[in-house]
Amino acid sequence: MDDGAFPPDIFTHESAPYRLERPAASAAATPVIFASPHSGRIYPPSMLAAAQLDACDIRRSEDAHVDMLIAAAVDHGHTVLCAQFARAYIDVNREPWELDPAMFADELPAFARARTARVAAGLGAIARIVREGQEIYARKLTFAEAEARVRSVHEPYHAALAALIAETKARFGLAVLVDWHSMPASATGGPAGDPCDVVLGDRFGASCAPWLSRLAESELRAMGYKVARNAPYAGGYTTEHYGRPSRRSHALQIEISRALYLDESSLKLTQRAGRLTRNLGRFFRVLADVDWAAV
Repeated sequence: MDDGAFPPDIFTHESAPYRLERPAASAAATPVIFASPHSGRIYPPSMLAAAQLDACDIRRSEDAHVDMLIAAAVDHGHTVLCAQFARAYIDVNREPWELDPAMFADELPAFARARTARVAAGLGAIARIVREGQEIYARKLTFAEAEARVRSVHEPYHAALAALIAETKARFGLAVLVDWHSMPASATGGPAGDPCDVVLGDRFGASCAPWLSRLAESELRAMGYKVARNAPYAGGYTTEHYGRPSRRSHALQIEISRALYLDESSLKLTQRAGRLTRNLGRFFRVLADVDWAAV
């Protein structure tokens, strides 16, 4: 596993926007698709040249190692899709044109002038800040730069995800998307303000069937984790866009506290990561054992 240091080619732009892993032909496939939109570690030179922060500081915005945590899911018959480019470069869990006009030197097209709470917080499709409010860029960007990021990374990622969901529904009659994230330990307060280990986001019941959220909650609680629902994270663009339970397309977001596996200062895995990985393996098996034909 990556120990927190950048591999030599981490800045290479010549890389696929996503990595797709399917179960081996010998494995019993399931209708479950795992996605990790925020664990990408590619920071193109063009981005770093425009930044005032160094790559290690920018990397604080990653859901570091989440792709590693869910890698074993393919052994249980699940499909895994991981974004390769950093969320700070382009956030594939945002609407693609959710841009902050104040970040750009030229005037944005009307369709790209977003006025959302995420943009106001500096966390649009192209983030203005990283954790603790540090400004990423030393200069204003151009719309051409933003459009290139959307076209080369965001659009292919979602084309792949949409195709997977359509393929899975055609094969199984339904698709179950689990969108995996990690959250800073300082941001894990549940509805009552108490720290929690895992937050399940189903957009308050709108993005997946209630039984799926209940199953995830009961299994994770049985492993000893404190689980909250929809607070402080109810789900993002992915769950909102693909979660259509009435059309048998279910989407559930799972946020894991980084305290369970990560040193947030160094971004190195801790000894606790082993327990989490084992428990996630148990959870992957639970999903594989669901009688999906009866759902």
